[in-house]
Amino acid sequence: MTGTMKWSKRLTIFLFLLPSCAGLLVFSIIPIFYSFVISLTDWNGLNAWDAAAGVPAFRGMGNYAEILSGAEFWRVLRNTFYYIVLYIPLILIFSIAAAVLLNNAFRGMGVYRVLFFIPVLTSWVAGSLIWKWLLSAEYGPVNELLSFVGIQGPAWLQDPTWAMPGIVMASIWKDMGFFSLIMLGGLQGINPNYYEAAQIDGASFWRRFTAITLPLLSPVLFFVMIICVINSFQLFPQVMIMTTDAGPFGATQAMVERIYKYAFKYYKMGYASSFSWILFVIIFVFTVVQFRLQKKWVHYDG
Repeated sequence: MTGTMKWSKRLTIFLFLLPSCAGLLVFSIIPIFYSFVISLTDWNGLNAWDAAAGVPAFRGMGNYAEILSGAEFWRVLRNTFYYIVLYIPLILIFSIAAAVLLNNAFRGMGVYRVLFFIPVLTSWVAGSLIWKWLLSAEYGPVNELLSFVGIQGPAWLQDPTWAMPGIVMASIWKDMGFFSLIMLGGLQGINPNYYEAAQIDGASFWRRFTAITLPLLSPVLFFVMIICVINSFQLFPQVMIMTTDAGPFGATQAMVERIYKYAFKYYKMGYASSFSWILFVIIFVFTVVQFRLQKKWVHYDG
């Protein structure tokens, strides 16, 4: 192949990639860089420009210092960790259970798989409104069901103790279909000969599950955990719709919710951008730690 033909092919490849690369540059890379610049200022998005210098008033690391030294940030971080502690174990348990159930061959299995996936297709606005009604203290079906067994249901979204568990229930309902589908793909990738050999040796279902299914499903579990942790730190729509001002008493305040409020309600763009970069660092650190720890528990077949 001559040099002219090589350059012609390279030019063709470049022209095909140009629209996607331009979109990535304009809508992702430049805004990311610009958000960091804004985080070093006190720009409010409207008129907080220094008329003399022509730029927003420069604060350096002042926004970061103010956030990290304030009580609000640590309350938000505590709320997020509380959500993670409740959400991740439950979503993993329910997703694995649903995947094991859907992995069986019986009549109408395709219909059940579609039904499990419907909440994933539902918008968070619609899903949050449904759960806000379900968890209503006055007329919610959840408390009605609890009353049938003699339990006085709490005022879920108005109680600081129960507001976050209510958010977790809605999140599990919304996400379980997606993660169970991923788990199902992992289960179907396990060689059935392992189960046949274990059955011949007299292994029980639980023994087969713990000795074969979980170890061979660990790469999928690792992927799901990465996604779950990232999604947990980006908790936002269910909080905004199901609660009033991330209440009660700030019990459901989350990182992205604070970013939204500071940027578009209080017009503190520099402060919100600093929150965004702190969130990025937290997610990055947790992801790196998870990748480092995977060597101790993730097993790859063959």
